[in-house]
Amino acid sequence: MPLATRRHIGQLLIGSFPGLDLSVELRALVREFDLGGVILFSRNIESPEQVSEVAAQVEALVVEQPLWVSVDQEGGRVARLKAPFTVWPPMATLGRSGSEALAARFAAALAAELVAVGVTLDYAPVLDIHTNPRNPVIGDRALAESAADVARLGRTVIRTLQGAGIAACGKHFPGHGDTSTDSHAELPLVEHPPDRLRAVEFEPFRAAIAEDVGFIMTAHVLVPSLDELLPATLSPALVQGLLREELGFGGVILSDDLEMKAVSARYAVPEAAVAAIKAGCDGLLICSGNVDVQAQALEALIKAAEQGDIPRARLDDAERRLRRAKERFLVGRQPRRVRQAAWRGIVGCDAHRAVADEMAAFL
Repeated sequence: MPLATRRHIGQLLIGSFPGLDLSVELRALVREFDLGGVILFSRNIESPEQVSEVAAQVEALVVEQPLWVSVDQEGGRVARLKAPFTVWPPMATLGRSGSEALAARFAAALAAELVAVGVTLDYAPVLDIHTNPRNPVIGDRALAESAADVARLGRTVIRTLQGAGIAACGKHFPGHGDTSTDSHAELPLVEHPPDRLRAVEFEPFRAAIAEDVGFIMTAHVLVPSLDELLPATLSPALVQGLLREELGFGGVILSDDLEMKAVSARYAVPEAAVAAIKAGCDGLLICSGNVDVQAQALEALIKAAEQGDIPRARLDDAERRLRRAKERFLVGRQPRRVRQAAWRGIVGCDAHRAVADEMAAFL
């Protein structure tokens, strides 16, 4: 396959690595495939200065397009950036406050700290609705217990993050709030009929789309009323049919981590990667840090493209969306030498801690 096409397919993957510096193996993968970006986990984070240095390493790897530096920084239980970054309370505090103004102050402070260390994509906000108190994976990660409140506050967070230059990613479509199992460990079941899903679970995603959210992440959940066989991430009916066509989302559809047991217990990662792109996803997360697995997924995508299993039009559509997102959020970013002088006065500053304290009053 021509080098240009290999790099075209490389843009589909946001890769991962095991340590505090970009591994030799990941650097080689970027050079060969021109990856879409990288995701940082706690294992990759030591300090603000080190995160900024990793971001600079990623910036220096550009082959044809800039790479995303991405992270799960929601607040509460899911916050990869620990102190001295501001420690944010769970997002449920915003729902209890009911305050869009507080949500905007939170998102502005969060964005400032991300920008200061070179992060460009945040997998937030959670748009799931906390309708099931037995849910082990969402819970207080959700903004609220009502669709209207999640939609209203989620829209504020998206608007504020993206206004500050951070691409936002609403998650987890079609809704992970009313499940009783964790998709990291097994495949959860969403047992609502389509009319209930359209009236409740989809409402925050409609609001995010109206706010022009850059990314929406799929959920590894089974929704039998919409697809009896395939988890949402791998389902053309949910990804292309519902999210893209019915709801009219024009941004990037990103899979959740394909190594989560909800998918990987049933499908090999390369097989899942092909199925997700065929279903309508534009990008993939593979998060364990195993570069061999990431390379195998890319080779599987190349083979599927060569054999016509993934239509060329599907790849071209994904590439256009990915390129537009990068043009929107990554062109004109400050280089590290400008950021470096600024982060010390931003990360964990008194003003940001005051916002966190204001949120904590609603714990």
